[in-house]
Amino acid sequence: MTRVGFIGLGMMGTPMAQRLLAAGCSLTIQDANPAREEALLALQPAVRRADGPGDFSGCSCIFTMLPDSDIVDRVVLALLPHLAPGSTVVDMSSADPARTRLLGERLKDAHVDLLDAPVSGGVKKAAVGKLAIMVGGAADVLPRVKPLLKAMGEAITHVGPIGAGHAAKALNNYVSAAALIATAEAIHVAAAFGIDREVLVEVLDASTGRNNTTQNKARQFMLNGAFDSGFSLALQAKDVAIAASLGRRLEMPMRLAEQVDEITRAAARSLGPTADHTELYRHLGQR
Repeated sequence: MTRVGFIGLGMMGTPMAQRLLAAGCSLTIQDANPAREEALLALQPAVRRADGPGDFSGCSCIFTMLPDSDIVDRVVLALLPHLAPGSTVVDMSSADPARTRLLGERLKDAHVDLLDAPVSGGVKKAAVGKLAIMVGGAADVLPRVKPLLKAMGEAITHVGPIGAGHAAKALNNYVSAAALIATAEAIHVAAAFGIDREVLVEVLDASTGRNNTTQNKARQFMLNGAFDSGFSLALQAKDVAIAASLGRRLEMPMRLAEQVDEITRAAARSLGPTADHTELYRHLGQR
């Protein structure tokens, strides 16, 4: 039985770890929240809790699913002295691609490979192993871990060198956020003009304005006031900021991305750290 490490058991990390268990892996796990660890430890003996970085020394592959680059760097660099040459770290977080490249260099010096493999699809697709996974890193490293990735996702795309996965994820989430904002604004203006909100979504969905928000978010989480899609506004704002900064860093500033960045940051400040990203609809409806 293959033993792998999994660090970060949040809303996405837990179902992803469960998919690895279902595929026959045994896991060494770690999370800042002991209750999340306990939930997986109930699946003993396939699961062990790591009391420290050294407990991952027997894992040839360690997955991380963490909030940001600061935490990724801290966790992975603590692991590094305990990892055997030839082992692989797969960071599935949404992180800064420039910092990912620097981290990759640190690991390369120790003969440890790093792949950045962020995901798209949300909690529902994580639970059934149908995530889209965008992979950055050396192409010859990917085959080593692809069977494990296939346990979690159905669309696994090698997008380029180290950091490219994180860049692609940030750009994807920027496009998604822009579509959500445009949809929310259109619904509010339509309602002010006298068009029923549901009818406007129906029109968009049948026309060229169709997008992920009109199909999977507007009715399900926004118009009904549920605002519980499972993806936080703070994380969306972080991803949009990464995309906008990437454009600036490459001297290709994206004017729309800068505006989406401003809107998502302001909404996150206003609505607080626990807000769901679909609450942008409510925020944009305030006069």
